[in-house]
Amino acid sequence: MPETQELSLPVVDLASKNDEFRKAALWTGDQTLRVLMAIPEGGEIGAGGHEGHDQLQYLVAGSGLTKNGETECDIADGDVSVVPSGDFDNFRNTEPGMMKLFTTYSPPDHEPCTENATTAEATRRIKQ
Repeated sequence: MPETQELSLPVVDLASKNDEFRKAALWTGDQTLRVLMAIPEGGEIGAGGHEGHDQLQYLVAGSGLTKNGETECDIADGDVSVVPSGDFDNFRNTEPGMMKLFTTYSPPDHEPCTENATTAEATRRIKQ
């Protein structure tokens, strides 16, 4: 999916239909990036910290666990997880089926049109 210049999008529908681990193709501005994500059963985003930007993760389908700093809690579709700048975070899919979400980074954390089909591919790109 090429990045769009549209400012109003059916993001829940787009996230629900996405099957790629990371699809940063929705919109990138100077201060914000919108990313679609899909986490397979038993998978996770991968523990990480984001220095210099805040992140909002909106779960649209599935359920699992989120960890922000030392706090871990259950999440389900319709929940939003806030990750302040500098905090460690992770999403883990603990239920059957694919977990679908979209996330907003402010300011952007990935290059426009970044796509990773799997967690392993995303990890390889980070280490390069």
